[in-house]
Amino acid sequence: MSQCEKCEIGKEEKSFNKKKEIFLILAGSVFFITGLLFEKKLHNFPFFEYLVFLTGYLITGHKVLLKAGKNLIKGKVFDENFLMSIATIGAIAIHELPEALGVMLFFMIGEYLQELSLQRSRKRIKSLLEIKPNFANLKKGGRIYRVAPEVVKPGDIILVKPGEKIPLDGKVTKGKSFVDTSPLTGEPVPKRVKEKDEVLAGMVNKEGLIEVKVTKPFEKSHISKILKLIETSEKKKAKTERFITQFARYYTPAVILLASGIAILPPILGNGNFSEWIYRALVLLVISCPCALVISIPLSYFVSIGSLAKKGILVKGANFIDALKDAKIFIFDKTGTLTKGVFEVREIKTYNGFEKDELLKISAHAEYYSNHPIALSIKKKYQGKVDLSLIKNYKEIAGLGIMANIKGKEVFVGNDRFLHEMEIEHEVCRGEGTTVHVVVDKKYAGYILISDEIKEDAEKGIKELKNQGVKVGMLTGDTGFFAKTIAKRLGIDFYRAELLPHEKVQEIENIMEKSKGKVAFVGDGINDAAVIKRADVGISMGNMGSDIAIENSDIVIMTDKPSKTALLLKMARKTRKIVWQNIIFVMLVKLFFITLGSAGIAGMWEAVFADMGVALIALFNAMRIIKI
Repeated sequence: MSQCEKCEIGKEEKSFNKKKEIFLILAGSVFFITGLLFEKKLHNFPFFEYLVFLTGYLITGHKVLLKAGKNLIKGKVFDENFLMSIATIGAIAIHELPEALGVMLFFMIGEYLQELSLQRSRKRIKSLLEIKPNFANLKKGGRIYRVAPEVVKPGDIILVKPGEKIPLDGKVTKGKSFVDTSPLTGEPVPKRVKEKDEVLAGMVNKEGLIEVKVTKPFEKSHISKILKLIETSEKKKAKTERFITQFARYYTPAVILLASGIAILPPILGNGNFSEWIYRALVLLVISCPCALVISIPLSYFVSIGSLAKKGILVKGANFIDALKDAKIFIFDKTGTLTKGVFEVREIKTYNGFEKDELLKISAHAEYYSNHPIALSIKKKYQGKVDLSLIKNYKEIAGLGIMANIKGKEVFVGNDRFLHEMEIEHEVCRGEGTTVHVVVDKKYAGYILISDEIKEDAEKGIKELKNQGVKVGMLTGDTGFFAKTIAKRLGIDFYRAELLPHEKVQEIENIMEKSKGKVAFVGDGINDAAVIKRADVGISMGNMGSDIAIENSDIVIMTDKPSKTALLLKMARKTRKIVWQNIIFVMLVKLFFITLGSAGIAGMWEAVFADMGVALIALFNAMRIIKI
């Protein structure tokens, strides 16, 4: 969080001084009640009547008057402060003193309650910003130094004591403990970590003393990316918010023009006196104040983003909530998204005179420089030592596999597609899992069968999405056989297999062209970054997903749970529903009271309800979003 943004939050907190606001409202109420109780007696003493009502009016409304004056100097004429000031000053001018004080008093009460609602939502966002660690215990030369996380470099060793936040991403090198991952994921159950386990900045060490070898500088850590997402999420407005802002620019001057016409034209044409029509015009100004829309609509999105963040889902802006509610198709990557991405070697099958140990050794050497989950599983299975001097001309072929020179022999380790392209004879194309084929000097050596587990909540997530009326698809670079098996088990509507990264983009473009609604894509790997960027709404698995996938996505699911997509869709649709409920409700009520006010049926008290009463009802309606 930048220093400027901290200052802004500080200014907001100082401006909202609860005790001061309550005192002003109470003081204004005392003068208002006193004035009403003794109105008849005060009416005979104009000086005291003005003294009572104007004192209460200035105590209660001085902030509104000052804001209106400052905005007027800046050229911002048409806002709620200006409308309230004109309406109440006009009421005083025609000697409607109780109405002037009453309108300002109830406006202030409404503003106070609105600010309470906004503060509640801001706290949700601010609590997330507090996950940033303040220091790191750097271990150097046998001593411990307390330093800022930003100065620690990859490779440094840090000490994390019980109760402290883990300040940087890294791997445990000594000790074991339970860590609280809820600041990042929203999940309440602590996770057990031991040597060689990965930990992320922002997690809280709950139990034992651990030493961590830092793997990333702070600015590239997961928590740093999360903080950037949170800080920028409010800046991206939804179409509805932009529409309301534009609408208010034209609506407010139109209302002032209408009120001016009501105040001047009828008495000039001989229909009543000026006092009567000016009063109607002032009532119209109060009724027409657009603050109910201007405040409640952004608050609805603000509450939604804050509520989702608490549940481990980070949305980069309100515009993506709007886009997501129109989603008709959800497309998932397979590995690491629907499956755990924890691969294990299940079978090794050899051909043409090769031995199993020999095949595994060749494969482990070829895969040594790769961090792909499949490569990691092969290296884990191989128990021997990798001799780096044997590996030459290492080359990774996107979507196909790895080519390398191992001990003077040309070795390929990868998928069946390459074998067909190179016309290499082989009996088995795919087995019941991910099949990694091995070719040595263009001679088929055999295959390694690797399986991946489906995530526990994947089936639940797919089912809940389909219950909400969306189609679910899967795009994967894995074999057609394994893709078909996963799709059938999870109830996925359609799938495309053996896709290269650019082919995934082509597939999503074809789907988007045919779809009648928006298309969302959910992925986690580097090869998903392009398709995440291309989709109408790109969603990444952020806990263990790749940095590039997170950066290119619109929404990040920190828990890596597919079922969160269903929650996300439900929240987006409820947010949009509440937004339109508020728009329709506010406009209908205002139109009704504008008609009554223009006809002289509604007075200042009805106007107060039509403005602040409606605004508060809209705000309370917006807060219902939290209850998902």
